Amino acid sequence: MQFEQVIYEKHEDGVAVITLNRPERLNAFTRQMLDEWYAALQDAHLDPDVRAIVVTGAGRAFCTGADVGSGAASALMDRARTLVENRNFLRDSVQRIPRLLAQMDKPYIAAVNGPAVGAGMDMASLADIRFASQTARFGMTYVRMGIIPGDGGCWLLPRIVGMAKALELIWTGEIIDAEEALRIGYVSKVLPPDELMPYTLEFARKLARGPAVAIQLSKRLAYRGMFTDLDEALEAAQAAMLIAQMTEDAREGPRAFLEKREPQFKGR
Repeated sequence: MQFEQVIYEKHEDGVAVITLNRPERLNAFTRQMLDEWYAALQDAHLDPDVRAIVVTGAGRAFCTGADVGSGAASALMDRARTLVENRNFLRDSVQRIPRLLAQMDKPYIAAVNGPAVGAGMDMASLADIRFASQTARFGMTYVRMGIIPGDGGCWLLPRIVGMAKALELIWTGEIIDAEEALRIGYVSKVLPPDELMPYTLEFARKLARGPAVAIQLSKRLAYRGMFTDLDEALEAAQAAMLIAQMTEDAREGPRAFLEKREPQFKGR
């Protein structure tokens, strides 16, 4: 696919970077952007050389949700369309992103460089970890339009900040700054604007240098463990451990420890 509204880069260090690239519209997404975003994620998901993925925005915003002047939003806003016409709109457009990410074991990190509001906040919530610029702002602003989060926000946000705080943000549409997002545990770190991407990329490189199989299995166990009891989680951990122990990296780690050197993991 040719990318126009997304910049997709794969670095030799095992990190892929997806940059939402409509800065003149504060990276509000169109159907074309969603198609390109999905294609980039799918490529990173399937490429064995990609071990960590970073998503960010061009210009002064991360993402301000759907572009209300584009086809990505106008169909949903068109009251003249029938229920039959609208029934699969979200599923066939923006919901492809969370559905794909739910299958992805590779670390997915958001560098939130500016406002992330409405569906843009949902898209930030899809990341495993979020780092924010001091200029970032967050808001579940759907209520201001008389609608509800359609991209997974009601499922994602309570799992990040807890039910009460999530409902407060969803019900009020309040805009919070980066420091408040850090205080409530929505982001992991707040950085000056010029330090955000260097920090995020180095964090991603550190993960990419690690034992890929162990990192990916750990992510799978952590997410699935949210829906299982302890016994099921322990059984799943036992099965995952059998896989991890069969990798070259599981032999390299102890060997490097005994030899008092940094391990050289190969991701296999």
